[in-house]
Amino acid sequence: MPPRYDKEPFIAIKGREDEVWAGYEAIAAELGSAIERLGGRKAVVVLECYPGVRQEEVVAGCERTLGALTVVRAEEAALPPAEVDRIVGRYMTDDRVFGFMAPFQAEEFYDQARIAALRERIDAVREGVVLIIGFGASLVARGDLLVYADLARWEIQQRYRSGELGNWRAERSERDILRLYKRGFFFEWRMADRLKKRLLGSIDYYLDTNAKASPVMATREALFDGLAQAAKRPFRLVPYFDPGVWGGEWLEAHIDLPKADHPYAWGFDGVPEENSLYLRYGPHRLELPAINLVFFRSIELLGEKVYARFGAEFPIRFDFLDTIGGQNLSLQVHPTAEYIREQFGMAYTQDESYYILDAAPGAEVYLGLRDGVAPDEMMSDLRKAQEGGYTFPAEKYTNTFPAKKHDHFLIPAGTVHCSAAGCMVLEISATPYIFTFKLWDWDRLGLDGKPRPVHIDHGERVIRWDRTTKWTEAQCVNVIEPVAEGEGLARGAHGTARARVHRDAASLVLGAGPAREQRQRAHAQPDRRGGGDRREPGRRFRAVRRSLRRDVYRPGIGPRLYDSAERRQRRQDGRHDQGLCPGIGGNRA
Repeated sequence: MPPRYDKEPFIAIKGREDEVWAGYEAIAAELGSAIERLGGRKAVVVLECYPGVRQEEVVAGCERTLGALTVVRAEEAALPPAEVDRIVGRYMTDDRVFGFMAPFQAEEFYDQARIAALRERIDAVREGVVLIIGFGASLVARGDLLVYADLARWEIQQRYRSGELGNWRAERSERDILRLYKRGFFFEWRMADRLKKRLLGSIDYYLDTNAKASPVMATREALFDGLAQAAKRPFRLVPYFDPGVWGGEWLEAHIDLPKADHPYAWGFDGVPEENSLYLRYGPHRLELPAINLVFFRSIELLGEKVYARFGAEFPIRFDFLDTIGGQNLSLQVHPTAEYIREQFGMAYTQDESYYILDAAPGAEVYLGLRDGVAPDEMMSDLRKAQEGGYTFPAEKYTNTFPAKKHDHFLIPAGTVHCSAAGCMVLEISATPYIFTFKLWDWDRLGLDGKPRPVHIDHGERVIRWDRTTKWTEAQCVNVIEPVAEGEGLARGAHGTARARVHRDAASLVLGAGPAREQRQRAHAQPDRRGGGDRREPGRRFRAVRRSLRRDVYRPGIGPRLYDSAERRQRRQDGRHDQGLCPGIGGNRA
Protein backbone atom coordinates (compact mmCIF):
# COMPACT_ATOMS: atom_id res chain seq x y z
CA MET A 1 0.00 0.00 0.00
CA PRO A 2 1.68 3.24 -1.12
CA PRO A 3 2.24 6.24 1.18
CA ARG A 4 -0.50 8.09 -0.68
CA TYR A 5 -3.09 5.92 1.03
CA ASP A 6 -5.84 8.34 2.03
CA LYS A 7 -6.95 7.92 5.63
CA GLU A 8 -9.65 10.60 5.31
CA PRO A 9 -11.40 10.02 1.95
CA PHE A 10 -14.45 12.17 1.28
CA ILE A 11 -17.12 12.58 -1.36
CA ALA A 12 -17.44 16.11 -2.70
CA ILE A 13 -21.15 16.95 -2.97
CA LYS A 14 -22.17 19.39 -5.66
CA GLY A 15 -24.50 22.12 -4.50
CA ARG A 16 -26.25 22.50 -1.13
CA GLU A 17 -23.25 24.30 0.42
CA ASP A 18 -25.57 26.88 1.98
CA GLU A 19 -27.60 24.13 3.70
CA VAL A 20 -24.81 22.90 5.99
CA TRP A 21 -23.59 24.55 9.22
CA ALA A 22 -20.64 23.76 11.50
CA GLY A 23 -20.32 24.55 15.21
CA TYR A 24 -23.01 25.13 17.82
CA GLU A 25 -23.17 28.88 17.26
CA ALA A 26 -23.99 28.55 13.56
CA ILE A 27 -26.29 25.57 14.14
CA ALA A 28 -28.26 27.29 16.90
CA ALA A 29 -28.52 30.43 14.77
CA GLU A 30 -30.04 28.40 11.93
CA LEU A 31 -32.46 26.70 14.31
CA GLY A 32 -33.36 30.14 15.70
CA SER A 33 -34.08 31.40 12.19
CA ALA A 34 -36.23 28.35 11.48
CA ILE A 35 -38.14 28.97 14.71
CA GLU A 36 -38.70 32.60 13.76
CA ARG A 37 -40.08 31.51 10.39
CA LEU A 38 -42.70 29.48 12.24
CA GLY A 39 -44.10 32.76 13.54
CA GLY A 40 -45.57 31.57 16.83
CA ARG A 41 -44.91 32.46 20.46
CA LYS A 42 -43.99 28.86 21.23
CA ALA A 43 -41.92 26.35 19.30
CA VAL A 44 -41.31 22.68 20.06
CA VAL A 45 -38.01 21.28 18.77
CA VAL A 46 -37.70 17.49 18.84
CA LEU A 47 -34.10 16.28 18.86
CA GLU A 48 -34.14 12.53 18.34
CA CYS A 49 -30.81 10.96 19.33
CA TYR A 50 -29.07 7.74 18.39
CA PRO A 51 -28.02 5.96 21.62
CA GLY A 52 -24.64 7.36 22.63
CA VAL A 53 -25.09 10.99 21.54
CA ARG A 54 -23.70 13.49 24.08
CA GLN A 55 -27.03 15.04 24.97
CA GLU A 56 -25.72 17.47 27.60
CA GLU A 57 -23.26 18.91 25.12
CA VAL A 58 -26.04 19.46 22.56
CA VAL A 59 -28.31 21.17 25.09
CA ALA A 60 -25.53 23.45 26.33
CA GLY A 61 -24.52 24.32 22.76
CA CYS A 62 -28.06 25.27 21.80
CA GLU A 63 -28.68 27.29 24.96
CA ARG A 64 -25.69 29.51 24.29
CA THR A 65 -27.39 30.96 21.23
CA LEU A 66 -31.09 30.19 21.61
CA GLY A 67 -31.20 31.35 25.20
CA ALA A 68 -33.26 29.73 27.95
CA LEU A 69 -34.92 26.51 26.87
CA THR A 70 -37.53 24.30 28.46
CA VAL A 71 -35.74 20.97 28.21
CA VAL A 72 -37.75 17.75 28.27
CA ARG A 73 -35.77 14.51 28.62
CA ALA A 74 -37.58 11.89 26.57
CA GLU A 75 -35.91 8.99 28.36
CA GLU A 76 -37.70 9.93 31.58
CA ALA A 77 -40.64 8.12 29.96
CA ALA A 78 -38.61 4.96 29.22
CA LEU A 79 -39.14 1.78 31.18
CA PRO A 80 -36.96 1.30 34.26
CA PRO A 81 -33.59 -0.33 33.51
CA ALA A 82 -34.50 -3.48 35.44
CA GLU A 83 -37.60 -3.93 33.26
CA VAL A 84 -35.61 -3.35 30.07
CA ASP A 85 -33.07 -5.94 31.21
CA ARG A 86 -35.86 -8.42 31.86
CA ILE A 87 -37.41 -7.96 28.42
CA VAL A 88 -34.17 -8.24 26.45
CA GLY A 89 -32.52 -10.83 28.69
CA ARG A 90 -33.31 -13.88 26.60
CA TYR A 91 -31.69 -12.23 23.57
CA MET A 92 -28.49 -11.39 25.43
CA THR A 93 -27.55 -14.85 26.80
CA ASP A 94 -24.77 -15.42 29.36
CA ASP A 95 -22.06 -15.52 26.70
CA ARG A 96 -19.60 -12.57 26.61
CA VAL A 97 -19.78 -12.29 22.82
CA PHE A 98 -22.90 -13.83 21.32
CA GLY A 99 -26.57 -13.03 21.70
CA PHE A 100 -29.59 -13.32 19.42
CA MET A 101 -30.84 -10.59 17.10
CA ALA A 102 -33.58 -8.77 19.03
CA PRO A 103 -36.74 -7.74 17.10
CA PHE A 104 -37.84 -4.80 19.25
CA GLN A 105 -39.20 -1.38 18.29
CA ALA A 106 -38.38 1.69 20.41
CA GLU A 107 -42.04 2.09 21.41
CA GLU A 108 -41.92 -1.17 23.37
CA PHE A 109 -39.60 0.41 25.93
CA TYR A 110 -41.64 3.51 26.71
CA ASP A 111 -44.44 3.85 29.26
CA GLN A 112 -47.49 5.52 27.74
CA ALA A 113 -48.52 7.06 31.07
CA ARG A 114 -45.11 8.65 31.42
CA ILE A 115 -45.23 9.91 27.83
CA ALA A 116 -48.61 11.48 28.61
CA ALA A 117 -47.09 13.22 31.64
CA LEU A 118 -44.31 14.65 29.49
CA ARG A 119 -46.86 15.90 26.98
CA GLU A 120 -48.75 17.69 29.75
CA ARG A 121 -45.52 19.46 30.74
CA ILE A 122 -44.97 20.50 27.13
CA ASP A 123 -48.56 21.75 26.77
CA ALA A 124 -48.20 23.81 29.96
CA VAL A 125 -45.44 25.92 28.37
CA ARG A 126 -47.09 28.99 26.79
CA GLU A 127 -44.15 30.64 25.07
CA GLY A 128 -40.51 30.14 24.24
CA VAL A 129 -38.65 27.11 22.94
CA VAL A 130 -39.27 23.60 24.22
CA LEU A 131 -36.48 21.15 23.41
CA ILE A 132 -37.40 17.44 23.63
CA ILE A 133 -34.18 15.45 23.52
CA GLY A 134 -33.07 11.85 23.79
CA PHE A 135 -33.48 8.47 22.21
CA GLY A 136 -37.24 8.24 21.81
CA ALA A 137 -37.83 12.01 21.66
CA SER A 138 -39.89 11.57 18.50
CA LEU A 139 -42.23 9.25 20.42
CA VAL A 140 -43.17 12.09 22.76
CA ALA A 141 -44.16 14.67 20.12
CA ARG A 142 -43.76 15.50 16.45
CA GLY A 143 -42.97 19.10 17.32
CA ASP A 144 -42.49 22.04 14.99
CA LEU A 145 -38.93 21.11 14.04
CA LEU A 146 -37.47 17.61 13.97
CA VAL A 147 -33.69 17.16 14.23
CA TYR A 148 -31.96 13.78 14.13
CA ALA A 149 -28.61 13.52 16.00
CA ASP A 150 -26.48 10.64 14.75
CA LEU A 151 -23.05 9.07 15.23
CA ALA A 152 -21.08 6.17 13.80
CA ARG A 153 -20.68 2.71 15.32
CA TRP A 154 -16.93 3.07 15.65
CA GLU A 155 -17.33 6.28 17.67
CA ILE A 156 -19.79 4.51 19.98
CA GLN A 157 -17.20 1.81 20.59
CA GLN A 158 -14.57 4.43 21.47
CA ARG A 159 -16.96 5.90 24.03
CA TYR A 160 -17.50 2.41 25.46
CA ARG A 161 -13.77 1.90 25.79
CA SER A 162 -13.13 5.24 27.46
CA GLY A 163 -15.83 4.55 30.04
CA GLU A 164 -17.81 7.61 28.93
CA LEU A 165 -20.73 5.56 27.66
CA GLY A 166 -22.58 2.50 28.89
CA ASN A 167 -25.45 0.53 27.43
CA TRP A 168 -28.85 2.15 27.01
CA ARG A 169 -31.18 1.57 30.00
CA ALA A 170 -28.98 -1.13 31.53
CA GLU A 171 -29.27 -1.54 35.29
CA ARG A 172 -25.72 -2.82 35.72
CA SER A 173 -22.77 -0.58 34.94
CA GLU A 174 -20.87 -2.83 32.56
CA ARG A 175 -17.12 -2.43 31.96
CA ASP A 176 -16.48 -5.52 29.87
CA ILE A 177 -16.08 -4.10 26.35
CA LEU A 178 -17.22 -7.35 24.75
CA ARG A 179 -20.47 -7.35 26.72
CA LEU A 180 -21.05 -3.66 26.01
CA TYR A 181 -20.62 -4.30 22.30
CA LYS A 182 -22.82 -7.40 22.45
CA ARG A 183 -25.80 -5.53 23.88
CA GLY A 184 -25.30 -2.72 21.40
CA PHE A 185 -25.01 -5.09 18.44
CA PHE A 186 -27.87 -7.46 19.22
CA PHE A 187 -30.34 -5.02 20.78
CA GLU A 188 -29.72 -1.27 20.90
CA TRP A 189 -28.43 -0.63 17.39
CA ARG A 190 -31.07 -2.85 15.73
CA MET A 191 -33.84 -0.99 17.56
CA ALA A 192 -32.30 2.43 16.90
CA ASP A 193 -31.81 1.65 13.21
CA ARG A 194 -35.46 0.66 12.84
CA LEU A 195 -36.48 4.02 14.28
CA LYS A 196 -33.95 5.86 12.12
CA LYS A 197 -35.21 4.23 8.93
CA ARG A 198 -38.78 5.25 9.75
CA LEU A 199 -37.88 8.77 10.78
CA LEU A 200 -35.11 10.17 8.61
CA GLY A 201 -37.28 10.92 5.59
CA SER A 202 -39.39 13.34 7.64
CA ILE A 203 -36.70 15.24 9.58
CA ASP A 204 -35.93 18.92 9.08
CA TYR A 205 -32.24 18.69 9.97
CA TYR A 206 -29.56 16.03 10.40
CA LEU A 207 -26.95 16.57 13.14
CA ASP A 208 -23.52 14.92 13.01
CA THR A 209 -22.27 14.53 16.61
CA ASN A 210 -19.20 12.33 16.07
CA ALA A 211 -16.51 14.88 16.97
CA LYS A 212 -16.63 16.29 20.48
CA ALA A 213 -17.92 19.89 20.59
CA SER A 214 -17.67 20.08 16.77
CA PRO A 215 -21.12 19.30 15.39
CA VAL A 216 -22.15 19.69 11.77
CA MET A 217 -25.79 20.05 10.68
CA ALA A 218 -27.41 19.68 7.28
CA THR A 219 -30.94 20.02 5.98
CA ARG A 220 -32.81 16.85 5.12
CA GLU A 221 -32.61 17.82 1.45
CA ALA A 222 -28.84 18.29 1.62
CA LEU A 223 -28.40 14.94 3.39
CA PHE A 224 -30.45 12.94 0.91
CA ASP A 225 -28.99 14.73 -2.10
CA GLY A 226 -25.56 13.83 -0.75
CA LEU A 227 -26.54 10.18 -0.39
CA ALA A 228 -27.97 10.15 -3.91
CA GLN A 229 -24.77 11.60 -5.36
CA ALA A 230 -22.63 9.14 -3.39
CA ALA A 231 -24.59 6.15 -4.69
CA LYS A 232 -23.85 7.13 -8.29
CA ARG A 233 -20.07 7.22 -8.07
CA PRO A 234 -17.12 5.22 -6.73
CA PHE A 235 -16.25 6.06 -3.14
CA ARG A 236 -14.35 4.85 -0.12
CA LEU A 237 -15.37 4.64 3.49
CA VAL A 238 -13.35 6.29 6.24
CA PRO A 239 -10.91 3.63 7.49
CA TYR A 240 -9.98 2.98 11.09
CA PHE A 241 -7.24 0.87 12.62
CA ASP A 242 -7.28 -1.07 15.85
CA PRO A 243 -4.57 -2.77 17.96
CA GLY A 244 -4.81 -6.44 18.76
CA VAL A 245 -2.89 -9.06 20.66
CA TRP A 246 -1.58 -10.63 17.44
CA GLY A 247 -0.94 -7.30 15.66
CA GLY A 248 2.05 -6.72 13.40
CA GLU A 249 4.14 -3.84 12.07
CA TRP A 250 3.17 -3.56 8.40
CA LEU A 251 0.17 -1.24 8.78
CA GLU A 252 2.00 1.24 10.99
CA ALA A 253 5.03 1.29 8.68
CA HIS A 254 3.16 1.64 5.39
CA ILE A 255 0.18 3.86 6.27
CA ASP A 256 1.87 6.35 8.57
CA LEU A 257 -0.30 5.49 11.56
CA PRO A 258 0.33 7.08 14.97
CA LYS A 259 2.39 5.04 17.40
CA ALA A 260 0.10 2.90 19.54
CA ASP A 261 0.65 1.15 22.86
CA HIS A 262 0.06 -2.17 21.09
CA PRO A 263 0.67 -3.13 17.45
CA TYR A 264 -2.13 -2.58 14.95
CA ALA A 265 -3.91 -5.81 14.08
CA TRP A 266 -6.91 -4.69 12.04
CA GLY A 267 -7.61 -2.07 9.44
CA PHE A 268 -11.28 -1.68 8.55
CA ASP A 269 -11.67 -0.05 5.16
CA GLY A 270 -14.98 -1.31 3.87
CA VAL A 271 -17.48 -2.30 6.57
CA PRO A 272 -20.48 0.03 6.23
CA GLU A 273 -22.03 -0.96 9.55
CA GLU A 274 -18.83 0.10 11.33
CA ASN A 275 -17.16 2.71 9.13
CA SER A 276 -18.11 6.33 8.52
CA LEU A 277 -18.70 8.19 5.29
CA TYR A 278 -17.50 11.77 4.79
CA LEU A 279 -19.68 14.04 2.63
CA ARG A 280 -18.05 17.40 1.91
CA TYR A 281 -20.30 20.36 1.19
CA GLY A 282 -18.03 23.26 0.32
CA PRO A 283 -15.91 23.92 3.44
CA HIS A 284 -17.94 21.66 5.71
CA ARG A 285 -17.49 17.92 6.16
CA LEU A 286 -20.46 15.88 7.36
CA GLU A 287 -19.65 12.52 8.94
CA LEU A 288 -22.36 9.89 8.99
CA PRO A 289 -22.55 6.13 9.49
CA ALA A 290 -21.90 4.53 6.11
CA ILE A 291 -24.81 2.19 6.79
CA ASN A 292 -27.12 5.16 6.20
CA LEU A 293 -26.20 5.01 2.52
CA VAL A 294 -27.10 1.32 2.47
CA PHE A 295 -30.41 1.99 4.26
CA PHE A 296 -31.59 4.80 2.02
CA ARG A 297 -29.99 4.05 -1.36
CA SER A 298 -30.08 0.27 -1.25
CA ILE A 299 -31.00 -0.61 -4.81
CA GLU A 300 -28.80 2.05 -6.42
CA LEU A 301 -25.86 0.84 -4.36
CA LEU A 302 -26.40 -2.92 -4.41
CA GLY A 303 -28.42 -3.64 -7.53
CA GLU A 304 -31.76 -5.39 -7.69
CA LYS A 305 -30.47 -8.97 -7.35
CA VAL A 306 -28.26 -8.37 -4.34
CA TYR A 307 -30.96 -6.26 -2.66
CA ALA A 308 -33.50 -9.05 -3.23
CA ARG A 309 -31.16 -11.53 -1.52
CA PHE A 310 -29.72 -9.45 1.34
CA GLY A 311 -32.08 -6.49 1.79
CA ALA A 312 -30.66 -3.20 3.05
CA GLU A 313 -27.33 -4.71 4.08
CA PHE A 314 -23.95 -4.49 2.39
CA PRO A 315 -23.02 -8.15 2.09
CA ILE A 316 -19.26 -7.85 1.53
CA ARG A 317 -16.64 -6.46 3.90
CA PHE A 318 -13.02 -5.51 3.27
CA ASP A 319 -10.47 -5.36 6.06
CA PHE A 320 -6.76 -5.79 6.70
CA LEU A 321 -5.18 -8.33 9.06
CA ASP A 322 -1.54 -7.60 9.93
CA THR A 323 0.57 -10.38 11.46
CA ILE A 324 3.94 -9.38 9.94
CA GLY A 325 6.16 -9.15 12.99
CA GLY A 326 3.16 -10.24 15.04
CA GLN A 327 1.51 -13.50 16.06
CA ASN A 328 -0.94 -16.07 14.73
CA LEU A 329 -4.62 -15.24 14.64
CA SER A 330 -6.74 -17.55 16.78
CA LEU A 331 -7.49 -20.90 15.18
CA GLN A 332 -11.13 -20.47 14.25
CA VAL A 333 -14.17 -21.43 12.21
CA HIS A 334 -17.25 -19.55 11.02
CA PRO A 335 -20.80 -20.92 11.41
CA THR A 336 -22.71 -22.56 8.60
CA ALA A 337 -25.71 -20.72 7.15
CA GLU A 338 -28.20 -22.97 8.93
CA TYR A 339 -26.44 -22.67 12.29
CA ILE A 340 -26.11 -18.89 12.28
CA ARG A 341 -29.78 -18.55 11.35
CA GLU A 342 -31.06 -20.92 14.02
CA GLN A 343 -28.72 -19.88 16.84
CA PHE A 344 -28.35 -16.12 16.28
CA GLY A 345 -31.09 -14.99 13.93
CA MET A 346 -28.74 -13.97 11.11
CA ALA A 347 -29.82 -14.37 7.49
CA TYR A 348 -26.41 -15.35 6.07
CA THR A 349 -22.99 -16.39 7.26
CA GLN A 350 -19.34 -15.46 6.90
CA ASP A 351 -17.72 -17.05 3.89
CA GLU A 352 -14.41 -15.29 3.36
CA SER A 353 -11.07 -15.24 1.60
CA TYR A 354 -7.50 -14.16 2.34
CA TYR A 355 -5.61 -12.25 -0.34
CA ILE A 356 -1.97 -11.94 0.69
CA LEU A 357 -0.83 -8.35 0.12
CA ASP A 358 2.61 -9.03 1.54
CA ALA A 359 4.36 -11.81 3.41
CA ALA A 360 7.49 -12.34 5.45
CA PRO A 361 9.74 -15.32 4.70
CA GLY A 362 8.24 -18.48 6.12
CA ALA A 363 4.69 -17.09 6.36
CA GLU A 364 1.89 -19.63 6.45
CA VAL A 365 -1.88 -20.00 6.52
CA TYR A 366 -3.65 -22.69 8.52
CA LEU A 367 -6.51 -24.00 6.39
CA GLY A 368 -8.61 -27.15 6.47
CA LEU A 369 -8.00 -30.39 8.36
CA ARG A 370 -5.34 -32.99 7.74
CA ASP A 371 -6.34 -36.32 6.27
CA GLY A 372 -7.36 -38.88 8.83
CA VAL A 373 -8.24 -36.47 11.63
CA ALA A 374 -10.45 -38.08 14.26
CA PRO A 375 -13.07 -35.51 15.36
CA ASP A 376 -13.38 -36.86 18.91
CA GLU A 377 -9.61 -36.77 19.41
CA MET A 378 -9.27 -33.23 18.08
CA MET A 379 -12.14 -31.90 20.19
CA SER A 380 -10.75 -33.64 23.26
CA ASP A 381 -7.37 -31.95 22.73
CA LEU A 382 -9.04 -28.56 22.23
CA ARG A 383 -10.97 -28.91 25.49
CA LYS A 384 -7.86 -30.11 27.34
CA ALA A 385 -5.96 -27.05 26.08
CA GLN A 386 -8.80 -24.76 27.13
CA GLU A 387 -8.59 -26.11 30.68
CA GLY A 388 -4.91 -25.09 30.84
CA GLY A 389 -1.60 -26.86 31.25
CA TYR A 390 -1.69 -28.31 27.73
CA THR A 391 -0.81 -26.76 24.38
CA PHE A 392 -3.04 -27.73 21.50
CA PRO A 393 -0.97 -29.33 18.69
CA ALA A 394 -2.48 -27.33 15.82
CA GLU A 395 -0.14 -28.74 13.15
CA LYS A 396 -1.23 -32.28 14.04
CA TYR A 397 -4.78 -31.54 12.98
CA THR A 398 -4.65 -28.58 10.59
CA ASN A 399 -3.02 -28.13 7.20
CA THR A 400 -0.47 -25.36 6.84
CA PHE A 401 0.18 -23.80 3.45
CA PRO A 402 3.06 -21.48 2.58
CA ALA A 403 1.82 -17.94 1.97
CA LYS A 404 3.54 -15.52 -0.35
CA LYS A 405 2.60 -12.17 -1.86
CA HIS A 406 -0.48 -12.39 -4.15
CA ASP A 407 -1.59 -15.81 -2.94
CA HIS A 408 -5.33 -16.22 -2.47
CA PHE A 409 -7.05 -18.59 -0.03
CA LEU A 410 -10.79 -19.26 -0.08
CA ILE A 411 -12.38 -19.96 3.33
CA PRO A 412 -15.98 -21.16 3.11
CA ALA A 413 -17.92 -21.30 6.37
CA GLY A 414 -17.23 -24.45 8.36
CA THR A 415 -13.54 -24.57 7.37
CA VAL A 416 -10.99 -24.42 10.20
CA HIS A 417 -8.45 -21.68 9.49
CA CYS A 418 -6.29 -18.76 10.55
CA SER A 419 -3.44 -16.65 9.28
CA ALA A 420 -0.15 -17.46 10.93
CA ALA A 421 2.44 -14.81 11.76
CA GLY A 422 4.11 -13.10 8.82
CA CYS A 423 1.07 -12.28 6.65
CA MET A 424 -0.46 -9.00 5.56
CA VAL A 425 -3.96 -10.09 4.59
CA LEU A 426 -6.70 -8.36 2.67
CA GLU A 427 -9.73 -10.18 4.02
CA ILE A 428 -12.75 -10.16 1.71
CA SER A 429 -15.77 -11.74 3.30
CA ALA A 430 -19.48 -11.70 3.83
CA THR A 431 -20.51 -9.42 6.68
CA PRO A 432 -22.10 -11.03 9.73
CA TYR A 433 -19.49 -9.04 11.72
CA ILE A 434 -18.72 -10.88 14.96
CA PHE A 435 -19.51 -14.52 14.26
CA THR A 436 -16.10 -16.12 14.63
CA PHE A 437 -15.82 -19.22 16.80
CA LYS A 438 -12.33 -19.30 18.28
CA LEU A 439 -11.11 -22.85 18.86
CA TRP A 440 -7.61 -22.17 20.19
CA ASP A 441 -5.80 -18.95 21.06
CA TRP A 442 -2.22 -20.09 21.46
CA ASP A 443 -1.95 -19.90 25.28
CA ARG A 444 -2.25 -16.11 25.45
CA LEU A 445 -4.33 -13.36 27.03
CA GLY A 446 -6.08 -10.47 25.34
CA LEU A 447 -4.97 -6.86 25.63
CA ASP A 448 -7.29 -6.50 28.63
CA GLY A 449 -5.38 -9.19 30.50
CA LYS A 450 -8.26 -11.65 30.26
CA PRO A 451 -8.43 -14.85 28.22
CA ARG A 452 -10.09 -14.13 24.91
CA PRO A 453 -13.43 -15.97 24.53
CA VAL A 454 -13.13 -19.42 22.98
CA HIS A 455 -16.25 -21.18 21.66
CA ILE A 456 -15.36 -24.83 21.29
CA ASP A 457 -18.94 -26.11 21.62
CA HIS A 458 -20.21 -23.81 18.88
CA GLY A 459 -17.21 -24.68 16.74
CA GLU A 460 -17.70 -28.42 17.10
CA ARG A 461 -21.23 -28.12 15.70
CA VAL A 462 -20.15 -26.34 12.51
CA ILE A 463 -16.74 -27.78 11.58
CA ARG A 464 -16.85 -29.50 8.20
CA TRP A 465 -14.83 -32.61 8.95
CA ASP A 466 -14.76 -33.60 5.28
CA ARG A 467 -12.67 -30.55 4.34
CA THR A 468 -9.35 -32.30 4.54
CA THR A 469 -6.07 -31.84 2.69
CA LYS A 470 -7.05 -32.97 -0.80
CA TRP A 471 -10.33 -31.02 -0.76
CA THR A 472 -8.70 -27.89 0.62
CA GLU A 473 -5.89 -27.89 -1.93
CA ALA A 474 -8.33 -28.35 -4.80
CA GLN A 475 -11.04 -25.95 -3.65
CA CYS A 476 -9.36 -23.24 -1.60
CA VAL A 477 -5.68 -22.66 -2.41
CA ASN A 478 -5.04 -20.27 -5.31
CA VAL A 479 -8.17 -21.35 -7.13
CA ILE A 480 -8.16 -18.89 -10.03
CA GLU A 481 -10.22 -19.46 -13.15
CA PRO A 482 -10.08 -16.94 -16.00
CA VAL A 483 -13.55 -16.44 -17.44
CA ALA A 484 -12.74 -13.75 -20.02
CA GLU A 485 -9.79 -11.84 -21.41
CA GLY A 486 -9.27 -9.31 -24.18
CA GLU A 487 -8.97 -5.70 -25.26
CA GLY A 488 -12.60 -4.78 -24.62
CA LEU A 489 -12.50 -5.91 -21.01
CA ALA A 490 -9.16 -4.20 -20.53
CA ARG A 491 -10.46 -0.79 -21.56
CA GLY A 492 -13.70 -1.18 -19.65
CA ALA A 493 -12.25 -2.53 -16.44
CA HIS A 494 -8.68 -1.65 -15.68
CA GLY A 495 -7.28 0.37 -18.59
CA THR A 496 -4.42 -2.09 -19.11
CA ALA A 497 -3.35 -3.90 -22.26
CA ARG A 498 -5.03 -7.12 -21.17
CA ALA A 499 -7.37 -8.06 -18.37
CA ARG A 500 -8.50 -11.32 -16.88
CA VAL A 501 -11.68 -11.61 -14.86
CA HIS A 502 -11.77 -13.94 -11.86
CA ARG A 503 -14.99 -14.89 -10.14
CA ASP A 504 -14.06 -17.29 -7.34
CA ALA A 505 -13.94 -14.82 -4.44
CA ALA A 506 -17.18 -13.10 -5.45
CA SER A 507 -18.92 -16.44 -5.93
CA LEU A 508 -17.76 -17.60 -2.53
CA VAL A 509 -18.92 -14.47 -0.72
CA LEU A 510 -22.20 -13.92 -2.53
CA GLY A 511 -22.97 -17.56 -3.19
CA ALA A 512 -23.62 -20.51 -0.95
CA GLY A 513 -20.35 -22.44 -1.08
CA PRO A 514 -16.97 -22.91 -2.74
CA ALA A 515 -17.01 -21.39 -6.19
CA ARG A 516 -15.34 -24.22 -8.03
CA GLU A 517 -17.57 -26.80 -6.34
CA GLN A 518 -20.67 -24.92 -7.51
CA ARG A 519 -19.38 -24.77 -11.07
CA GLN A 520 -18.50 -28.44 -11.14
CA ARG A 521 -22.06 -29.35 -10.22
CA ALA A 522 -23.44 -26.92 -12.78
CA HIS A 523 -21.23 -28.23 -15.59
CA ALA A 524 -21.35 -31.96 -14.96
CA GLN A 525 -23.19 -32.56 -18.26
CA PRO A 526 -21.23 -33.41 -21.47
CA ASP A 527 -19.49 -30.51 -23.20
CA ARG A 528 -21.46 -29.83 -26.37
CA ARG A 529 -18.54 -27.90 -27.85
CA GLY A 530 -16.23 -30.85 -28.05
CA GLY A 531 -17.43 -33.81 -26.01
CA GLY A 532 -15.99 -35.00 -22.76
CA ASP A 533 -16.63 -33.88 -19.21
CA ARG A 534 -16.28 -30.15 -18.38
CA ARG A 535 -14.80 -31.07 -15.02
CA GLU A 536 -11.58 -32.01 -16.82
CA PRO A 537 -9.56 -28.84 -16.10
CA GLY A 538 -7.99 -27.97 -19.45
CA ARG A 539 -11.12 -28.57 -21.51
CA ARG A 540 -13.35 -26.75 -19.01
CA PHE A 541 -11.13 -23.65 -18.86
CA ARG A 542 -10.97 -23.39 -22.66
CA ALA A 543 -14.73 -23.92 -22.99
CA VAL A 544 -15.52 -21.20 -20.47
CA ARG A 545 -13.20 -18.77 -22.24
CA ARG A 546 -14.74 -19.50 -25.65
CA SER A 547 -18.27 -19.16 -24.31
CA LEU A 548 -17.63 -15.84 -22.62
CA ARG A 549 -15.79 -14.38 -25.59
CA ARG A 550 -18.86 -15.10 -27.72
CA ASP A 551 -21.23 -13.69 -25.10
CA VAL A 552 -19.24 -10.54 -24.44
CA TYR A 553 -18.12 -9.59 -27.90
CA ARG A 554 -20.81 -10.81 -30.34
CA PRO A 555 -23.93 -8.62 -30.58
CA GLY A 556 -27.21 -10.45 -30.26
CA ILE A 557 -25.91 -13.29 -28.10
CA GLY A 558 -27.10 -13.35 -24.48
CA PRO A 559 -24.63 -11.64 -22.14
CA ARG A 560 -22.94 -13.10 -19.10
CA LEU A 561 -20.96 -10.05 -18.06
CA TYR A 562 -22.17 -7.26 -20.33
CA ASP A 563 -24.73 -6.85 -23.04
CA SER A 564 -22.63 -6.65 -26.21
CA ALA A 565 -24.78 -4.04 -27.94
CA GLU A 566 -24.68 -1.87 -24.82
CA ARG A 567 -20.87 -2.15 -24.70
CA ARG A 568 -20.59 -1.14 -28.34
CA GLN A 569 -22.88 1.85 -27.82
CA ARG A 570 -20.82 2.90 -24.78
CA ARG A 571 -17.66 2.87 -26.88
CA GLN A 572 -19.33 4.94 -29.59
CA ASP A 573 -20.52 7.43 -26.98
CA GLY A 574 -17.06 7.67 -25.46
CA ARG A 575 -18.30 6.39 -22.12
CA HIS A 576 -16.40 3.97 -19.87
CA ASP A 577 -17.82 0.97 -18.08
CA GLN A 578 -17.59 1.32 -14.32
CA GLY A 579 -17.27 -2.32 -13.40
CA LEU A 580 -17.47 -5.91 -14.50
CA CYS A 581 -20.71 -6.90 -12.80
CA PRO A 582 -23.45 -4.28 -13.25
CA GLY A 583 -25.99 -6.56 -11.61
CA ILE A 584 -24.07 -6.21 -8.35
CA GLY A 585 -23.84 -2.44 -8.70
CA GLY A 586 -21.18 -0.38 -10.49
CA ASN A 587 -20.14 1.48 -7.36
CA ARG A 588 -17.46 -0.13 -5.25
CA ALA A 589 -16.88 0.73 -1.62
